[in-house]
Order: sequence, then C-alpha cells, then structure tokens
Amino acid sequence: MTTTTSAASITDTVAAPDFSALKSRQQTAWASGDYAVIGTTLQIVGEQLAEACDIGWDQRVLDVAAGNGNATLAAARRGAQVMSTDYVGALLERGAARLAADGLNATMQVADVEALPFADGRFDAVLSTFGVMFAPDQARSVGEMLRVCRPGGRIGLANWTPDSFIGRVFKTLGRHLPPPAGVASPALWGDEKHVRALFGERVGELRTVRRSFNFRYRSAAHFVEVFRNWYGPVHKAFAALPQDGAAALERDLLQLLGEMNTGGAHALTVPSDYLEIVAVRA
Repeated sequence: MTTTTSAASITDTVAAPDFSALKSRQQTAWASGDYAVIGTTLQIVGEQLAEACDIGWDQRVLDVAAGNGNATLAAARRGAQVMSTDYVGALLERGAARLAADGLNATMQVADVEALPFADGRFDAVLSTFGVMFAPDQARSVGEMLRVCRPGGRIGLANWTPDSFIGRVFKTLGRHLPPPAGVASPALWGDEKHVRALFGERVGELRTVRRSFNFRYRSAAHFVEVFRNWYGPVHKAFAALPQDGAAALERDLLQLLGEMNTGGAHALTVPSDYLEIVAVRA
C-alpha cells in the first residue's frame, strides 16, 4: 500500500461520525476547568519545538489549537510575527496575558484548525503543541495546515504517543467512558507511521524525534486533584460518571500513576513520551 492510499484509508475511516456535534462537545470540554493551569507547565515543549523548526526573526508563524500559548510564546521570543489561534477564546485570553507579562507581541484570533480563515501559503511555519492532535477530523486538519503554510515552510507538532503516560490516561478514560465510535484516536498523532500517511507526498521531508516530558506533582492524589479540577477531558469525565464510577476512575488513575512514578515515595515524577514532528511543505 502506498503512502497516498494509506492517507485515503484514514480519511475513509474517520469520515462517518458527525464531526460538527463531536467538535461542539470537545469545545465544551476544553472550555471547562482551566487548561492553562496544566498548559503552563508544558512550556519547555514549545521552546524545543520552536528550535526544531528553526523559528527566527520576522518569520510568519501560526500556532493552531494554541491553548494558552506555549508555542506562541516560544515563537514570539524568537522575534517571529505570530498568529495564535484556538476555538476556545478564554484560553487565548490567558495566552495574551502571558505575552503581556513577558513584554511580547502576538495576534490572537479564535479559529478552528479544520477551517482556518487564512490565505493559502500565508505562513512560514505552522506549530501546535498537544493541540491539533485532538481535532476530530485528522485529514482535514492536516490539509488546512498544509494549505496555509508556504512551499518550503515547516509544520511543527508535538503529540503524545499512544504508549505514553498521557496516552494511557486517555485509554483509562475510555474504559470508563467509551470514545465516539469511528473516530481515530488522538494518540495516533504520536505514531510516526500514521503521521507519515496523513501528510503523504504533500511534504518534501518529515523528521521525527521521540522526546519525554516529566509531569511533577506532590503525589498521585495531587495529580488527580489538579487534572480533575482543571484539565477539560478529565474534568468532564468525572462530572459525567456516577459517584461509584468516578471513584473507580480515580482508583485506576492512581494505580497508573503509582506504576509510572519515578520520583520515589515523597514526590511524583511521571515521564510521558511525545513525538516531535517537523514536516517541510513540498
């Protein structure tokens, strides 16, 4: 099977669900809690991605599904002209506050990665850290990122791998609240073969590096408390479950955290692998 055929197969697989309804539910989930509480801890990922994409002064950079702006801040620190987008306006406001605190500038605009309101080839680079991977229509998201990126420009992504800690968190959530049928798992964005099939021959080069981020909390219970209160998908999962179901989910998350903790008895350090991707637009 050729790369082009593989990409078409992926499109066929995810075409059946009602993406509009699913996206509406996702938007509600991400708007609940406050992702910025967790997002700010991931800033190093944005910095590494900006370096991998060789972001420099005056380059036109688009951050899609930007959340509270980790890639936005990283690109702005390197002198780029940044457009920061997300479909949750409150998160962009948090990103704007961070920019102001650091004396940086970027343009903030509410926008959906599956329907970007920008001209073809407008940007030198398109970035996303743990953002575009959650858009339900994967093929359309790739198509839009490629469309707005100029030929020779870079698309840089950081995506949790299927076997990572966060990948296993989502599998745990799925055992308690099954995901929508027919929708490709977000964690597939962390699988190199899948990503190469999505981009196909529309990129001249695609480089990947497997990296790791360390989640650091006081304890497993502290991690669950923070994510239950502030991380949209976990917050909504707990809210949707009856009391006994929520208790069972908490037990499973605590067990997973205990298995993966490398911080010893008095602290929680849990490494989570992610795939750093740099694709050069053909």
